[in-house]
Amino acid sequence: MELLKALLNADKSKENIVITIVSGSNINSKIILSDGEIIYSNNEKVNWKLIINAVPKNKKSQLISLNKEKIYIEFLKKEYNVVVCGAGHISISIINMCKLLELPVTVIDDRITFTNNAKRAGADNVICESFEKALDKITGDNGTFFIIVTRGHRYDQICLEKIIEKENSYIGMIGSKVRVRKVLDYIEEQGVSREKLNKVYTPIGLNIGAETPAEIAVAIMAQIIEVKNKEIGSSNYSDELLNGIIDESTKEIPKAIVTIVSRKGSAPREVGTKMIVLKDGSMIGTIGGGCVEASIRQIAFQCIENDKCQLVQVDMTGREAEDEGMVCGGIVEIYVEPIL
Repeated sequence: MELLKALLNADKSKENIVITIVSGSNINSKIILSDGEIIYSNNEKVNWKLIINAVPKNKKSQLISLNKEKIYIEFLKKEYNVVVCGAGHISISIINMCKLLELPVTVIDDRITFTNNAKRAGADNVICESFEKALDKITGDNGTFFIIVTRGHRYDQICLEKIIEKENSYIGMIGSKVRVRKVLDYIEEQGVSREKLNKVYTPIGLNIGAETPAEIAVAIMAQIIEVKNKEIGSSNYSDELLNGIIDESTKEIPKAIVTIVSRKGSAPREVGTKMIVLKDGSMIGTIGGGCVEASIRQIAFQCIENDKCQLVQVDMTGREAEDEGMVCGGIVEIYVEPIL
């Protein structure tokens, strides 16, 4: 549980890495690195310096071998969120897509009729105030995507002036070339560097010839997905998962964390995908469902009972796998780790 508390408290603006030895005599020895500093360790006897030096430069979560041990290097994902300035037709489509992509979305507008529409569409947070006041309440961080789709360039300008100095992962602004140029030139005159302004995605969205509000929303969200997926991190230690583990109703139930630590070929879930198996038979999350998940669930029960970790390989390529209905055709290694 100390590991989970450390993960919850880790500064998400930093590069956080969990390193776990998943085989050999030091199995389940772990550290958490935060911008290169060890903020958690459960085994001081391990030569962590040697392992840290072997962390992949490509910053992708993966299984490595070192001194006859297998070690899982896990780069933690940022927590992403979307802030939409303007609650018109494009915004409603953006909200719908954010829900589909499981991205929390905040919508800002100063017109109550439009913010009510955003609420009905399912926005997680709606602020009905002037753009200046609303944006003063939003700090932004390196996982925030700002989308500016207001009803006029005056409001675009107000929003961009407020947003440009905030930490962000993306700023996109709608508008014609003339409208955009006026806004950017004005803000530059106010002392904002052209270097910062050049990072604003405008015209907003991928160039797919979008015309309708829904098509424009698709182009915007496709661009955000492109930006997001170029960034590092493939862990699924979501706050929802962590809070589910330490929740009062389940924290006393023995359980195991199940993690996909390697994947070859086609498989239903990516490296880093996690689920929690509780001794009472319930689960939090999924690693893909089907007979693979069912068999791993049984192994998790055994690991909980014996209080032992296990690295399991599941082959979905052979005839036996075909007979079992495993259509993905890959090989995955799954680490099962009991916790209380």
